[in-house]
Amino acid sequence: MNILHINRSDITGGAAIAAYRLHEGLLAEGIESKLLVSKAQSGSPRVATIARKYRIESQIFRLTKRIGLNCIHVISTFDIPQHQFYKDADILNFHNLHYDYFNYLAIPTLTETKPAVLTLHDMWSFTGHCAYSYDCERWKIGCGKCPYPNIYPGIERDSTKLEWKLKNWVYSRSNLTIVADSTWLAQEARQSMLNRFPIHHIPYGIDTQAYQPLDPEQCRSLLGIPTGKKVLMFGAEGVTDPRKGGDLLILALSSLPTSLKAETVLLTMGYGGEAISEAVGMDHLDLGYIGGDRIKSIAYSAADLFIFPTRADAFGLVLQESITCGTPLVSFKVGGVPDVVRPGITGYLAEPENVTDFCNGIMQLLEDDNLRERMGQQCRAIALKEYPLELQARRYMDLYKQLLA
Repeated sequence: MNILHINRSDITGGAAIAAYRLHEGLLAEGIESKLLVSKAQSGSPRVATIARKYRIESQIFRLTKRIGLNCIHVISTFDIPQHQFYKDADILNFHNLHYDYFNYLAIPTLTETKPAVLTLHDMWSFTGHCAYSYDCERWKIGCGKCPYPNIYPGIERDSTKLEWKLKNWVYSRSNLTIVADSTWLAQEARQSMLNRFPIHHIPYGIDTQAYQPLDPEQCRSLLGIPTGKKVLMFGAEGVTDPRKGGDLLILALSSLPTSLKAETVLLTMGYGGEAISEAVGMDHLDLGYIGGDRIKSIAYSAADLFIFPTRADAFGLVLQESITCGTPLVSFKVGGVPDVVRPGITGYLAEPENVTDFCNGIMQLLEDDNLRERMGQQCRAIALKEYPLELQARRYMDLYKQLLA
């Protein structure tokens, strides 16, 4: 088999990292796998970029942006069949398509002669514009009258009813099989326009050797964290992204007892962590954006808890990385988070946006060393059983074989 993944990026962003790990897992199983992306950073010969027609596309975008349609100006998507990677592929695997590099109107053309898997990393593929709809369910009935036009990817005009119809038209002419990364996202997809296709649930896979529990004291020494301190870790590509709940984290940490804050260090990974530490008056170590598996493993292993105050997430890649390193979690009961954060087993699951409940979870786990130790062992055991990269790769291989058969 020869698989071609189409994605916004090869290694930047959660969906890109997840897709690249699948790509590596397939290669390890002897499957030929390549990526066609908008932004390539890995330097791999198996990754190529999509040629763009920027001048004419920018002119078209001036019109489509005004009418509230973000993606249909990218006419270069229709040239993908001319690329050698596409010609060589037996099966296509689409990933994150909601950016200014891909035109979803081309999906029928791309899948006319090649079956394709659409891996969902969020809700965008079946909404009128948004990646997450929060409490809005208008995507079930055709969108329109959008309550959240500014939510990523934002729109200047409410054309959500039109975009919903365009996507529905596209899918009626496409050859797709759907994969969702969480049970929640699979359930949402089954209530959407995508229910015309087979829908499978295959969780993300992770390299359990690259991510594994390391000696906490050694890790803290490497990072320069003083001995005797409790360590709370928070990570997101954009720490200040409202969807990731940085404001909720500030409220929760501010509510911690002064004595507990004095003996705790906040370890952040991503962009913008300084603003959070300054707001709560807690010692802080900012790692910035890091992409290396080893340094991330060190960071997770140095932490007592990984805290994730998200408002919406399909799965939570950082949650999976944390449990694979044996670090328990505190998060909210939203989206696909409960797949990984299992109350009393891998962590504490607070009611959505309930800052007091979230704060209580942090205190409960920080103050009970035995509970944390037991959870850490259970985290690692679940990661080894349910999320090995080779297991994900084999599940996709079985699906690919079904499509070719």
